[in-house]
Amino acid sequence: MTNHSQQIVQKLWNYCNVLRDDGLSYGDYVEQLTLLLFLKMAHERTQPPLRQASVVPEGFHWPSLMSKDGDALETHCRHILEELGKKDGMLGIIFRKAQNKIQDPAKLKRLIADLIDREKWSAMGTDAKGYAYEGLLEKVASTHAV
Repeated sequence: MTNHSQQIVQKLWNYCNVLRDDGLSYGDYVEQLTLLLFLKMAHERTQPPLRQASVVPEGFHWPSLMSKDGDALETHCRHILEELGKKDGMLGIIFRKAQNKIQDPAKLKRLIADLIDREKWSAMGTDAKGYAYEGLLEKVASTHAV
């Protein structure tokens, strides 16, 4: 695992511990992180140099999350997850029954703006993302070991 991947895993893990104190399980955290990373990476693919059409409808995309704060952010995040779960195709399958489990708007904003938005996830190699995700899962598994 590269040093950058290890740093990302450590940042994500440290924040997981903060959310655990609010009652969020490790599994819930990984699920929330995965859904938010999907939105961020879908947005990145619309930017140069790729400039692909967005798979996420306007108003439900990453910039709409970044533009909100406080209770409006928590409400909007919940609305995005519910509405995307109603869409046809793969988007609906990915978000079906998704719920926002991070109820504290300040912590949700920190996860979105400070942890996820600061990285260029699509620019990372597949190995780096895989190592980061595996590292996070290993940490979750080690907390459940007897």
